[in-house]
Amino acid sequence: MVDVVAQMGPAFLGSRLKRLGERMQAGAASVLTDAGVPLQPGHMAAIAALRSGPKTVGQLAETSGTSQPGMTRTIGQLKKLGLAADEPCSDQRSRMIALTPDGERMAGKIATEVWPRVGSAAQEILDRIGGDFLRDLGIIEDALAEASIAQRAARAVPNALTIREYSPALAGTFHDINREWIDAMFTLEETDREILENPQHHIIDAGGDILFVEAAGLGIVGTCALQKTGPAAFELTKMGVRECARGLKAGEFLLGKVIERARELGADTLYLLTNSACAPAIHLYEKLGFGHDSGIMERYAARYARCDVAMLYTGD
Repeated sequence: MVDVVAQMGPAFLGSRLKRLGERMQAGAASVLTDAGVPLQPGHMAAIAALRSGPKTVGQLAETSGTSQPGMTRTIGQLKKLGLAADEPCSDQRSRMIALTPDGERMAGKIATEVWPRVGSAAQEILDRIGGDFLRDLGIIEDALAEASIAQRAARAVPNALTIREYSPALAGTFHDINREWIDAMFTLEETDREILENPQHHIIDAGGDILFVEAAGLGIVGTCALQKTGPAAFELTKMGVRECARGLKAGEFLLGKVIERARELGADTLYLLTNSACAPAIHLYEKLGFGHDSGIMERYAARYARCDVAMLYTGD
């Protein structure tokens, strides 16, 4: 099953972070329950802030980065549990919130029995990715403080497409994009597996190339390879575009660039092998200068069990 939130790249960053936060908070809620604490993860920022002394609702909202109405609801819940209370304040326009003695005891319990366990669990995950993820989160938060997503979106160039060159870091992307469409329509064959699992050896080191198309706001949405099969012969192969790029003409843009790259590589013969079930792709190939060719079919089609269409590039 395709993870549509992950596939949509930066455009769904907020949704992905929300999903991540919900999963982590669900785990933290279980730790709170196990510790006998009748609170939810959403209460923790207020508890942490109040441990250093009384604060106004506005100060609590500011220190936790939440809305004032949201913090007011949180404080109301803590008051009902007897963990927080109003405290006299010299400024009659404000009211200070402080932990009650029960709240202080609860905060101490949380600090010793909950936060260390949750923190250790989170650190175990962070250790797997390397770098400084918390620092990166701070950079994101600072950037949003400078200009919101809405402000940035207003000045973004819609539907901008660019080409990315192959690098070993993109081998997994090449694999995943192609695996998606092959699994959806056909059965992965041994020839597919060899290329997808080691594109550096079978494509790049053998004199071919791999290009990627990147859509603004979506990240890399498609890829295509040129596999060298003779002194001046190349097979255009493993072309796939993700569903999230539908309507952007990313496939046409990518195909045009791959044809240009084939010329740069000195291709006298540029062909492709496909299946009649891929009607939209075949129409695109025809549009950009490929024609059906019986000679290509006879010479190369046996490579794939699913191949019943062979095409040769004859020009624009």
